[in-house]
Amino acid sequence: MSAVHEPRVTRVRSGDLSLAVHEQGDPAAPTVLLVHGYPDTHRVWDDVAADLAADHHVVRYDVRGAGDSDAPARRDGYRLALLAQDLFAVADAVSPDRPVHVVAHDWGSIQSWEAVTDPRAAERIASYTTLSGPSLDHMGHWLRDRMRRPTPRHLRQLSSQALHSWYIYLFHLPVVAPAAWRFGLARNWGTVLRVLEGVPPRPGHPHGTLAADAVRGIQLYRANMLPRLSKPRRRPTSVPVQVVTLTRDNYVSPALTEGLEQWAPSLWRRELPATHWSALLGKGPVVAGMIREFAAHHEGAPATPALAKARQGRPDARTGEFADRLVVVTGAGSGIGRATALAFAERGASLALCDVAPDGLERTAELARLLGAEVTAHRVDVSDGPAMSAFAEKVAAEQGVPDIVVNNAGVGHSGTFLETTEEEWQRVLDVNLWGVIHGCRVFGAMMRRRGQGGHIVNVSSAAAYLPSKMLAAYATSKAAVFMLSDCLRAELAAERIGVSTICPGVVQTDITRTATFSGLDADAQAARQDRFTGLYARRGYPPHKVAAQILRAVRRRRPVVPVTVESKLARVTSRLAPAAMRWGARIGL
Repeated sequence: MSAVHEPRVTRVRSGDLSLAVHEQGDPAAPTVLLVHGYPDTHRVWDDVAADLAADHHVVRYDVRGAGDSDAPARRDGYRLALLAQDLFAVADAVSPDRPVHVVAHDWGSIQSWEAVTDPRAAERIASYTTLSGPSLDHMGHWLRDRMRRPTPRHLRQLSSQALHSWYIYLFHLPVVAPAAWRFGLARNWGTVLRVLEGVPPRPGHPHGTLAADAVRGIQLYRANMLPRLSKPRRRPTSVPVQVVTLTRDNYVSPALTEGLEQWAPSLWRRELPATHWSALLGKGPVVAGMIREFAAHHEGAPATPALAKARQGRPDARTGEFADRLVVVTGAGSGIGRATALAFAERGASLALCDVAPDGLERTAELARLLGAEVTAHRVDVSDGPAMSAFAEKVAAEQGVPDIVVNNAGVGHSGTFLETTEEEWQRVLDVNLWGVIHGCRVFGAMMRRRGQGGHIVNVSSAAAYLPSKMLAAYATSKAAVFMLSDCLRAELAAERIGVSTICPGVVQTDITRTATFSGLDADAQAARQDRFTGLYARRGYPPHKVAAQILRAVRRRRPVVPVTVESKLARVTSRLAPAAMRWGARIGL
């Protein structure tokens, strides 16, 4: 580590107390001020700070009563006004001539809200990113509003937050909470984080001063919670605010940020699938990326695609179930791909579409735009690995990392194993299998790096578990997609990236028009295509019904979805009577 990235420790006076301040990075770069919560110290920010120090002046301090900072002698020394005074004192000391970007977590967020809503913030705070900590004034009005209007939804929200806040009640009881910390909880805090939060113990955390810090920090709750919640003030702010909602937070419910726009009109909302502490101690680089994008934007840089979508109240905002989600669909020029793209477009999604057939692709894009969707169309051969990589990079640069990827592109082929030529095998496997592999690889890697979850849909077939001697190459390719999806689902589960395998049966699409047949000349090929097109048309199962099942799979994170009646029947039979399926495979088409 270079000298400029190594922490430099100084002391800053705030009133009668001295605070331990840790700085990293170039002091000439924009300053990011990180404020920790209870019962942590500045070390909870280690991963975030290390990442940001590459291009920022990163400042952390132990809040009063924690770590190496001084502790007040009385409870009233923990009042929010004094905590806000500390933040301004540190900001003035480390960045006297330039506003700082404040980032805070837990109680650090609560006390930072006090500073951000102070009139001085307009000159001293350039932006504010908050994780898992509301303004107590805003929360007081949130509680009053729901108690004045006790609708079923409001009552559910109140009940949920009451359950999330169970520990606050204990902190107001005499003896109980301090005794718990002193006689076992501090010693076992690492185990608690590992079991309940998914955070393994690590050097510097839990910290050596935990027991004393935690006991003193109880005064934060006793000095502030009841006074502020019972008599909330009106405290708006003009500071740009980025709210990062931790979707698996065990202590702060997402509903607490509802209505925040009236207090912070310049507001961005983002989500992170993480628990209360795993956001910092497991996904530090992801959090650092969000901070970097937000700070850079308020230093004058254009908003990234992801940040632009997070802006609340923007004039181009769409509504719908998948609003502000980016969906990639391969093979979008017709059939299931087109129907899926339009179904997502109707529900507010933005689209990145690809196909090898430009006319059909442009028609799908045109129809999606008529539904109000933001759409880009790309002519791409999914069997071409470098082309798929370039496609993914272009999508990420122009529209951001996708939230949902539908690997739909495919070709049909009929022929026995011995009839099917090597070239025919190559074509089927290149598109049906390698196309899915390429899509999963390039976009799955992006989703994992982003760290915010997502969903991959792989369109397989009933042929994956319905063998036929006449579908050797096709069934093999679809069975491989089925197994690939199972393996990938297990690998990405910890990243909160779902994988769904869709198994249509006989669906009326253009695949029969482009299907090939082993051992037939051109005229016989065309006649066979016409025959199967007619059969599929008489079956009459439309692509939009498959699209509905794809959306349902994403919504419910379903692993395997047999779509048509024949697909469902074949799935059950393959499990209950596999010998019958093997016998039926002998029948020709």
